[in-house]
Amino acid sequence: MDILDLLRLEETKLQRQLKGIEGAITALNGARQSTTRVQVVPHKAVSHKRTMSAATRAKISKATKARWAKYRADKAKKSKKHS
Repeated sequence: MDILDLLRLEETKLQRQLKGIEGAITALNGARQSTTRVQVVPHKAVSHKRTMSAATRAKISKATKARWAKYRADKAKKSKKHS
């Protein structure tokens, strides 16, 4: 990816964070929203994170636990043989 594209994505992220902070400040002050506007980058330039369903997370967790259980069992067998 081009460096300029990465910098633009970082700028967009920082602008959104700034907008959120400004909103929090105005909410705490009890004042109306700030008059400054943040320019939003077109939808194409923004990357979205992918989310994983709860069922898929559970499936991966179960497989990982089984893999570690097998590893620990094999390790215990090897230590008993050498004792």
